[in-house]
Amino acid sequence: MEKIAFTGAEGDTIEFYVLEKTTLGGVDYMLVTEGESEDGEAYVLKDLSKTQDTEGVYEIVSDETELKAVGQVFASLLEDIDLIG
Repeated sequence: MEKIAFTGAEGDTIEFYVLEKTTLGGVDYMLVTEGESEDGEAYVLKDLSKTQDTEGVYEIVSDETELKAVGQVFASLLEDIDLIG
């Protein structure tokens, strides 16, 4: 499982394991978790990067409609994992 590190707003480092990636409506999303266990919390991250950015810019998806749509895509891609919203 791919592991990536993010720098938080306060300069702290946060590491996530990438479960899956997808593109919906031209926007890239990642389904990530803090641990390798299947029972952990998962987050959907939205890529907000612009072409001039030298590093990726991501935020946790909080909009319920967007989260539901992207969650359905991830649920179909990861048939063996139950996503609970």
